[in-house]
Amino acid sequence: MGILEGNITGMEIHRVVVVGGGFAGLQAVRGLRDAPVEVTLVDRQNYTLFQPLVYQVATGALSPAEIAMPLRRIVRRQRNVRVVLGEVTGFDLERKEVLLQDLPNGDGPTSLGYDTLVVAAGSRYSYFGHEDWAAYAPELKSLAGALDIRNRILGAFEAAELEDDRDRRQSWLTFVVVGGGPTGVEMAGQIAEVARDALRDDFREIDTTTARVLLVEAGDRILATFPPSLSRKATRALEELGVTPLARHTVVDVAEESVAIQDPNGEVEHVPARTAIWAAGVNASPLASELAAAAGVEVDRAGRVPVGPDLTLAGHPDVHALGDMVSVQAPDGTAALLPGVAPVAMQQGRYAARAIRTRLDGGVPTAFHYVDKGNLATIGRSKAVADVKGLHVAGFPAWALWLLVHIVYLIGFQNRLLEVLRGETTYATRGRGARLIVDRAEPGVFSRI
Repeated sequence: MGILEGNITGMEIHRVVVVGGGFAGLQAVRGLRDAPVEVTLVDRQNYTLFQPLVYQVATGALSPAEIAMPLRRIVRRQRNVRVVLGEVTGFDLERKEVLLQDLPNGDGPTSLGYDTLVVAAGSRYSYFGHEDWAAYAPELKSLAGALDIRNRILGAFEAAELEDDRDRRQSWLTFVVVGGGPTGVEMAGQIAEVARDALRDDFREIDTTTARVLLVEAGDRILATFPPSLSRKATRALEELGVTPLARHTVVDVAEESVAIQDPNGEVEHVPARTAIWAAGVNASPLASELAAAAGVEVDRAGRVPVGPDLTLAGHPDVHALGDMVSVQAPDGTAALLPGVAPVAMQQGRYAARAIRTRLDGGVPTAFHYVDKGNLATIGRSKAVADVKGLHVAGFPAWALWLLVHIVYLIGFQNRLLEVLRGETTYATRGRGARLIVDRAEPGVFSRI
């Protein structure tokens, strides 16, 4: 009997399949510890990624291993869990099967049966119909994307060092970050600090402090989910670092050597820039559309599948969908707008585990209720903003709170310890310990240096 056909105990037991090893999926798996179920966790990667710190890998502050951890290590003591590495391609809800391919042993396509299904496939950045821009403006939502961006940023300084033409040199030293949410703000601030602190004495021909960092936001202000007062403070903090925030500006084209930016008056400027980073709007994972099609429901404009107050699909109480890929419907049929942040996903994962336990005991789960614990965004060294239960904090206190929260949420003690040590070292020395250009010889990865 193959691994996708058997069970852990060798006897009939309730089978739970969890698709996605991110925040929501892992919380669901952990919440089923000691439950009378067999859990199969399926992911196309063998690790979970702490996405809020991906930008620090992209700027050389952290190495990949410090924000990622193997899934098998996380669940090694949870004996009712097995991990399957593979690509989920679809769902057969009538036969209660998950369709898989690209298994490590070469088998496939194949299927995996379930009694209860949990899908937490996350989201991806949206290029608003311009997918060709991705080649010149990589996203910051995956480890591969972070390493690509790190190569491009560090490679840009190396290229500028060798460039004799003044204008071409400045184009290498111009960085455009698209999207003024927390990720974009954090990324822009970190690039500015790299240029003004970490690399300042490393080059002989260029002055890295002359690097230009543009943060482009289509909305009226950066950090739109924060109170206006904190948005203004974040803008000032970015400007102090040398970042130029451009609110009410829109990127209308991205090419290899320039980014076209439209101002509020409709005027378009083609900014010579060799490095662009995409941190704008998101769409749900393509698996949301696959799940919706299998259930006979429609996705919304962002590709999210609708789920009820108990986070299950209409007509399928055995199928939970969680995280960025779902739109939660209130009892009156309206969509409850939840932010696409880690706390939402984690709370939904824990809720799904409780709901499964409740149904196994013959009960009916209550509706999911999100508890908003506040918003945090870091800007640079000792610079951050925090909105916690109506308390607005900026500067060093907000930065210290941000650091504490992220250390607490990091998976694994080793990762927490490394993050503390790395954070203290970076703070004290203004250095970056992972400034490596790794030419992975893949399309879209900087390979010109």
